[in-house]
Amino acid sequence: MALGKDYATQECSIARALEIVGERWTLLVVRDALYGIRRYNDFLVHLGIPRAVLAARLQALTAEGVLDKRRYQQSPPRDEYVLTDRGIALWPTLRSLGLWGREHFGEEKLRVFRHADCGTELGPYGECPACGTVVPVPDVEMVPGPGLDPDPADPVSRALLKPKRLLQPIDAEPADVADPVHPV
Repeated sequence: MALGKDYATQECSIARALEIVGERWTLLVVRDALYGIRRYNDFLVHLGIPRAVLAARLQALTAEGVLDKRRYQQSPPRDEYVLTDRGIALWPTLRSLGLWGREHFGEEKLRVFRHADCGTELGPYGECPACGTVVPVPDVEMVPGPGLDPDPADPVSRALLKPKRLLQPIDAEPADVADPVHPV
């Protein structure tokens, strides 16, 4: 019997969520959007994802209201993808998944997430131990950790070596690949 493509028989909020974010690459696209990656070519370069898969994931995430597609250039037409509130709400899930992966697979810290206001590293639930509050995503600063390659090959990874707040657009070298998801 072939493996089904949905969870129609499951009465479970996790199953419903997996309908949206459970496909391979999807959470990495959302992770990169949290990191400030917005442009098609930047996702492509940073993830090493096949073009057709990236196009499908961006289209699905836009259709489900996780990403919003915005035109940033008219000629030639170019769009960027920005997380919506629905997409930003995935931050605790991605943070927990990253901590789980590091704890259970012994990875060295690749990125450190701090409260931008006071510089304190976030606790496991996105809280600031110094301030005693859960830190809103725009107030989270991401800095390179000791396990991150200090000399990556691609311009997106190089741009992510600089400390920056989540959701703020990265400043990578200009891309020259059109977005095939919604051509004009």
